[in-house]
Amino acid sequence: MLLLMTPPDEPNYRLCGFHWLTGLPCALCGLTRGVFALAKGHLEAGIRWNALSPLGFLMLFSLFWDHPVRGRFWTLGIAAFAGYGVCRVLAS
Repeated sequence: MLLLMTPPDEPNYRLCGFHWLTGLPCALCGLTRGVFALAKGHLEAGIRWNALSPLGFLMLFSLFWDHPVRGRFWTLGIAAFAGYGVCRVLAS
Protein backbone atom coordinates (compact mmCIF):
# COMPACT_ATOMS: atom_id res chain seq x y z
CA MET A 1 0.00 0.00 0.00
CA LEU A 2 2.90 2.37 0.73
CA LEU A 3 4.07 1.95 -2.86
CA LEU A 4 0.84 3.31 -4.31
CA MET A 5 0.71 6.61 -2.41
CA THR A 6 2.88 9.69 -2.60
CA PRO A 7 2.40 12.33 0.08
CA PRO A 8 2.90 15.96 -1.02
CA ASP A 9 6.25 17.65 -0.46
CA GLU A 10 4.54 20.31 1.62
CA PRO A 11 1.36 19.27 3.41
CA ASN A 12 -1.73 21.46 3.10
CA TYR A 13 -2.28 21.22 6.86
CA ARG A 14 0.37 20.77 9.54
CA LEU A 15 -0.89 18.15 11.96
CA CYS A 16 2.12 18.30 14.27
CA GLY A 17 1.07 20.12 17.42
CA PHE A 18 4.66 20.80 18.42
CA HIS A 19 5.46 22.41 15.05
CA TRP A 20 2.20 24.33 15.11
CA LEU A 21 2.92 25.79 18.56
CA THR A 22 6.66 26.43 18.28
CA GLY A 23 7.44 26.57 14.55
CA LEU A 24 10.24 24.07 15.17
CA PRO A 25 10.38 20.53 13.75
CA CYS A 26 9.80 17.69 16.19
CA ALA A 27 11.47 14.29 16.06
CA LEU A 28 8.65 12.88 13.94
CA CYS A 29 8.30 15.74 11.43
CA GLY A 30 8.91 14.34 7.96
CA LEU A 31 8.76 10.73 9.12
CA THR A 32 5.63 9.82 7.14
CA ARG A 33 7.08 11.19 3.90
CA GLY A 34 10.42 9.51 4.69
CA VAL A 35 8.81 6.10 5.23
CA PHE A 36 6.85 6.45 1.98
CA ALA A 37 10.08 7.34 0.15
CA LEU A 38 11.86 4.32 1.66
CA ALA A 39 9.00 2.03 0.65
CA LYS A 40 9.60 3.15 -2.93
CA GLY A 41 13.34 2.51 -2.64
CA HIS A 42 14.41 6.14 -2.38
CA LEU A 43 16.86 5.96 0.53
CA GLU A 44 18.37 9.41 0.01
CA ALA A 45 14.97 11.11 -0.10
CA GLY A 46 13.84 9.20 2.98
CA ILE A 47 16.85 10.33 4.97
CA ARG A 48 16.42 13.90 3.70
CA TRP A 49 12.88 14.01 5.11
CA ASN A 50 13.87 12.58 8.48
CA ALA A 51 17.28 11.16 9.36
CA LEU A 52 15.66 8.36 11.38
CA SER A 53 13.28 7.28 8.60
CA PRO A 54 15.11 3.94 8.14
CA LEU A 55 14.71 3.25 11.86
CA GLY A 56 11.04 4.21 11.73
CA PHE A 57 10.58 1.97 8.70
CA LEU A 58 12.12 -0.97 10.57
CA MET A 59 10.08 -0.23 13.67
CA LEU A 60 6.89 -0.19 11.60
CA PHE A 61 7.58 -3.56 10.05
CA SER A 62 8.88 -5.05 13.31
CA LEU A 63 5.25 -5.05 14.45
CA PHE A 64 4.86 -8.17 12.31
CA TRP A 65 7.73 -9.99 14.05
CA ASP A 66 6.89 -12.27 16.93
CA HIS A 67 10.23 -12.18 18.68
CA PRO A 68 11.21 -11.25 22.26
CA VAL A 69 13.82 -8.77 20.97
CA ARG A 70 11.10 -6.56 19.46
CA GLY A 71 10.41 -4.86 22.80
CA ARG A 72 14.05 -3.89 23.26
CA PHE A 73 14.24 -2.74 19.65
CA TRP A 74 11.26 -0.46 20.21
CA THR A 75 12.72 0.87 23.48
CA LEU A 76 15.98 1.75 21.75
CA GLY A 77 14.07 3.23 18.80
CA ILE A 78 11.98 5.49 21.02
CA ALA A 79 15.13 6.60 22.86
CA ALA A 80 16.79 7.38 19.50
CA PHE A 81 13.79 9.45 18.39
CA ALA A 82 13.77 11.33 21.72
CA GLY A 83 17.46 12.16 21.42
CA TYR A 84 17.04 13.12 17.77
CA GLY A 85 14.14 15.39 18.68
CA VAL A 86 16.20 17.22 21.27
CA CYS A 87 19.08 17.65 18.80
CA ARG A 88 16.71 18.82 16.08
CA VAL A 89 15.13 21.47 18.30
CA LEU A 90 18.51 22.70 19.59
CA ALA A 91 19.88 22.91 16.03
CA SER A 92 16.97 25.06 14.85
